[in-house]
Amino acid sequence: MLHPTLSALFVAENDCSFPSALVTYLQSIPHLRLSISPHLPRDLSSHQVVITRNLRNGGAESAYLGQFVENGGSWLALVDRSQEPLPAIFGVQPEPVGPAAELRILFDAGPHSLAARLPDAFYLPGRFHPLRKIEEDSQTILYADWHYQHRPMLTRRSVGRGQVACTTLQAYGNPVFQQILYRLLRQLAGPVDPRRELGVGLLGYSPAVGQSHGLGVQCTSGLSLRAVCDVNPQRLTQAREDFPRVTTYEASELLGGDKEVDVVIVTTPPNSHARMCMQMMEAGKHVVCEKPLVLSMEEARPLVRMAREQHVHLSCHQNRRWDTDYLAIKRAVAEGLIGDLFYLETFVGCFEHPCGYWHSHSVVCGGASYDWGAHYLDWVVGLIADQVESVVGTRHKRVWHDVTNADQERIQIRFCGGREAEFMHSDVAAARKPKWYLLGTEGAIVGHWQDMCAFEIDPVLYFHRHDIPATEMPPDLTLHRRHHTGQILSQRVAMPVREHYAFHRNLADHLLTGEPIAAPLEDSVKVVAILEAAARSMSKGGTVEVLHDG
Repeated sequence: MLHPTLSALFVAENDCSFPSALVTYLQSIPHLRLSISPHLPRDLSSHQVVITRNLRNGGAESAYLGQFVENGGSWLALVDRSQEPLPAIFGVQPEPVGPAAELRILFDAGPHSLAARLPDAFYLPGRFHPLRKIEEDSQTILYADWHYQHRPMLTRRSVGRGQVACTTLQAYGNPVFQQILYRLLRQLAGPVDPRRELGVGLLGYSPAVGQSHGLGVQCTSGLSLRAVCDVNPQRLTQAREDFPRVTTYEASELLGGDKEVDVVIVTTPPNSHARMCMQMMEAGKHVVCEKPLVLSMEEARPLVRMAREQHVHLSCHQNRRWDTDYLAIKRAVAEGLIGDLFYLETFVGCFEHPCGYWHSHSVVCGGASYDWGAHYLDWVVGLIADQVESVVGTRHKRVWHDVTNADQERIQIRFCGGREAEFMHSDVAAARKPKWYLLGTEGAIVGHWQDMCAFEIDPVLYFHRHDIPATEMPPDLTLHRRHHTGQILSQRVAMPVREHYAFHRNLADHLLTGEPIAAPLEDSVKVVAILEAAARSMSKGGTVEVLHDG
């Protein structure tokens, strides 16, 4: 386990409706042991923090919790539109509840210890319900910018050997607020490791991928690029030009022995992933591997065991979990806009000669589906969490005979419970299928590719054209729903703002504070199992392959 166990008790006195979104988030953190109870138990000795919601003031429970805090425990109070006085121990009191609004929330006195890698300001829905300080030693953590005044909305105070905190904010489903409350729980539970930076090494430095990772590390607080390793001297020269302060190595053993490197990002070709990841974990490094994680379950299982035995992190670079179309679809499905998702198709391709690098050589890359398919199948398992029951794969080799990859591959997946998904990668598609096609019990989502280009004026040659790859442009997402009249109504799907280097921020959040990793290892292993089963099915002419490791 990378982080110490945190034990918390959630008590919702006189209120059986727990904030489910917050509870679900906290329960997704393996090292946080969250107990839930409608009543305060007599023995709190096994808990570091008690969370209450609308606990009555002045009762025996308040006195008991006050003593718990005096003796070294911590108490977090969630206040829901209540104007009842808070116990004096909090040093603040709720003021009258104001109107519903989108509240602009900021950290007080930055840079705040809870604010690492979070936005400077963010917006939360809810009613304006400020706290008024009664004791001077009450610390404001979050405030609302209200009529050009800073009004406390989350406070903390030390009492005896423990701490108390309270908030009147109610946006428990907001990801940023969830992160803040979790980080607050960590600090309330006891001293936090003051180390705030991890050294990162890159194993392999291709011009695009290596530089992208280097910039991602540079732009992420808590991460520092320390070393680059590659067998190609020219690439090491390029790495030193891109990042002048970096140490370079020509042998992976030297990188593994660098005590300044805590995390290694493996960017070598896929057929070397298993060996490189194993070597770095044996050296005690946390490891992030480029996709696909490995080429077979025979390679995946020892890596999972090694990560567990060495108590190090292992994950796959699934950066496309932050693509805006995937995030928009995931949110739409979670909000029930298409009902129960039961069928999903994804497609990537065109009619174009495959690239001339190892990506088109099946011995190195695993096959056509292992490249883009590692991303698209990761989307599939991110949207359909059910266990995989069976896989069918088919392929065509008809046009591009100079490369060893197939021209087209299709993977069909059936999940336990009956849901279905399909992924197709084609280099012989003169007409492209939609990127997304989702069917639910109440509607559908279709995502059509967008071809975009930019023109730059040139006074001599008139203009230069720069095509933006369709794979890098968000598709045109449309939601279709059946109206009670029988008509099908269509509307655009709301798209989030594109974020840069979100993968590296999430990695730092996970390694430094223990927050959930967006693309967990088990999902990447599931993708490997699907790819391997599909390849087996393709080699046998499209047989149904039952998965036992899905």
